[in-house]
Amino acid sequence: SGPVLLSFPYNIQKELVDDAILDTIITQRRITAMRNNSLPVEDFTQLIAQANRPVIIAGYGSIKADAQQEIDQLSKCLNIPVTTSLKGKGVISEHSERSLGSLGVTSYSDARSYIVEQADLLIFLGAGFNERTSYLWDKTLLVGKKIIQVDTSPEQLEKVFKADLPILGDIKQVITGVLQQIKIDNLQKKQFSKMLHEKPIENDASLFNERFSLIKAFFNELEKHFSKDVMVFDDNIIFAQNFFNVSNGNRYYSNSGISSLGHAIPAAIGARFAIEHPALAILGDGGFQMCCMELMTAVNYNIPLTVIMFNNSTMGLIRKNQFQQYNKRFIDCDFINPDYKLLAASFGIEYRRVENTEDLNNLFENIDYNNNVNLIEIIIDKNLFPTYSSRR
Repeated sequence: SGPVLLSFPYNIQKELVDDAILDTIITQRRITAMRNNSLPVEDFTQLIAQANRPVIIAGYGSIKADAQQEIDQLSKCLNIPVTTSLKGKGVISEHSERSLGSLGVTSYSDARSYIVEQADLLIFLGAGFNERTSYLWDKTLLVGKKIIQVDTSPEQLEKVFKADLPILGDIKQVITGVLQQIKIDNLQKKQFSKMLHEKPIENDASLFNERFSLIKAFFNELEKHFSKDVMVFDDNIIFAQNFFNVSNGNRYYSNSGISSLGHAIPAAIGARFAIEHPALAILGDGGFQMCCMELMTAVNYNIPLTVIMFNNSTMGLIRKNQFQQYNKRFIDCDFINPDYKLLAASFGIEYRRVENTEDLNNLFENIDYNNNVNLIEIIIDKNLFPTYSSRR
């Protein structure tokens, strides 16, 4: 009983499927569950000991399990690099030398290339493998690699691939046991240097070229002024995923499931009711128009909130797909925006407009993000979008 989510990845939607095969699909999962408070930590550490270049892939399940500290300890203890799903950003500090950034179709980090070309053991911790994370996966990703998967949900175990060691259990408890076993086995650190493995990715030039300099500069300023204990709610996803490093108690909440527009502002308001940390809502002008009336909710309840709106007068993702896949045949993606300065004035909130890097000077010093409701409008070109679909 209750709601059910059926997830059909984009590439599957484009395939012709013979419905006769549906009755023959059988999924068998081998689950190593907790029994009598015993976990297979010896098997876990044995696989690590046998590996030369293990990598941790952590998802939002790691955050839900409050296992960030244990994962960071495991990574630091054995010098194992960590990449995350989009929702798992910040499991370890993204400023760490052991961080490979987040993984997925909208990421330009070198995580995928390291997994394909270097890693020989993949340690999945609470990763759900939604379309955004796994869309670019192919057979080369797992060739010659051992796999450990730990999750609290039996539905997630071996959902996408077969694991050499699937473990149904609490991630925090599992990693705590592994750390204890590592001391017993006296495992040595692995050879990993971020500087050695970082290399120019051929897609970078086309994915985020110099036209994105204003956006990069903005997120640099954002990190300087919100270096810790900030809550970021993000509809836009792709800019913050690549340019905002999560660390020092910062929390990043992406709307990465169905990606419904207009989520960031009400989500940030709700969170700010519960936790008195600075709250930021990042979204585009299309999403903003779907929920801008909620600014009045923040005003009525005196909820401090800073809204960052990228204004390109279009539905950027839709326009990007029509540009790249439909020969620039644009339909119902462009629109006319209101005067947001006047709109902010009508709400009685603070307003700032950013058109170039000079406008970033003292931007955050001149707004009171601890007490006021603020709207920051960033003007970008409607044709400014990363061309990541060329990698699909």
